[in-house]
Amino acid sequence: MADRPEVILVRHGETEWSRTGRHTGNSDIPLTDKGREQARLLGHMLGERRFVRVLTSPLQRAAETSHLAGFAEVAEEWPDLREWDYGVYDGRTTADIREEIAGWTIWSHPVPGGETADAVGRRADRVIDLLRGVDGDVALFAHGHILRVLAARWCGLDTAYGRLFALDTTTLSVLGHERETPVIRLWNQRCDA
Repeated sequence: MADRPEVILVRHGETEWSRTGRHTGNSDIPLTDKGREQARLLGHMLGERRFVRVLTSPLQRAAETSHLAGFAEVAEEWPDLREWDYGVYDGRTTADIREEIAGWTIWSHPVPGGETADAVGRRADRVIDLLRGVDGDVALFAHGHILRVLAARWCGLDTAYGRLFALDTTTLSVLGHERETPVIRLWNQRCDA
């Protein structure tokens, strides 16, 4: 157990779109049966750990993951934990987009009708400001890109550094401190059903 509070990042369980590599921003895609089983297993992985706050994205795939993991009674919806708004790219794969725009990435290219990387970074910064004011461990149930951005910003890095933190569905990651320095204590611990 760390001597300072930790932030547990939980990426939601499998959806049909995550399984097929489609960018899933604000489309409210449900968990698959496998995703629901994964969410229950996440609850076992979290064990008896106690949290002073549990926050979840309002999108159903994250909220259902938090509920199935055993936090239905305490999870608070937090709008800043929504996934990156992919605009016209929502529902498309990177390979498909690259047929039109060579070398496209969410981290380096414009997102027509969606959010900029800076806008997502500002949302992550607001979450971090909240976290730094909480005395105790916190669990966040959210999505791949927003959690990657949050990890980068936690460590004082620019939003685009989130590209370095691959994050699978149904995983646990831990943000904490080494003395006074914000660090990543654990990353991308899988929970497979």
